[in-house]
Amino acid sequence: MRLVVARCQVDYAGRLSAHLPMATRVLMIKADGSVLIHSDGGSYKPLNWMSPPCTLREGTNDEGQVEWTVSSKTDDTLRILIDEVHHDSSHELGVDPGLQKDGVEKHLQELLAEHPATLAEGLSLVRREYPTAIGPVDLMCRDASGASVAVEIKRRGEIDGVEQLTRYLELLNRDPALTRKGAVRGIFAAQEIKPQARVLATDRGIACAVVDYDALRGLDDPSHRLF
Repeated sequence: MRLVVARCQVDYAGRLSAHLPMATRVLMIKADGSVLIHSDGGSYKPLNWMSPPCTLREGTNDEGQVEWTVSSKTDDTLRILIDEVHHDSSHELGVDPGLQKDGVEKHLQELLAEHPATLAEGLSLVRREYPTAIGPVDLMCRDASGASVAVEIKRRGEIDGVEQLTRYLELLNRDPALTRKGAVRGIFAAQEIKPQARVLATDRGIACAVVDYDALRGLDDPSHRLF
């Protein structure tokens, strides 16, 4: 992991274009090749990033200024013009054991991976813990038309969970391999979804699914209920 604190300007060119004017930011270059740009605000969401596999070239432009060029296999580019470096250090973090979910949430993920069609008709599993530059998506699925669907699973569905899925979708929709059948859509699944989280999810085009944990475990057969 390399961490650089620098006054810089950032320009992204690809399916979209984005510009960050000159300011002091944190540049993070991870061992997997991803490059992320953070500010001192905006919580933990990067201002911009490039997912692996990508190539970082450090050099100077025609005016003698330090410039980094990050290129992806899809020809997207991230150009970082560095005016002044305040800090530059590298750290060996080793192998991370990954996020340890609590028992119920982990079991929910396992059960929904086995029965994804309980979330939406025609849904099939592609992979659990689908990797991204900002963390793994709980489930990556396909719908009946072959379009990609990202599923985030929580025991209790709150606004933070919707924000997390939104960030994943922003990143996943940059991958042409996932968008061949249309934009990657999201499903926010939980045993209970707070009203504010549901409103935010609906506003962002994310479907909500309330999960019956006991029914999934086979302990609560609806046919045995009186009401």
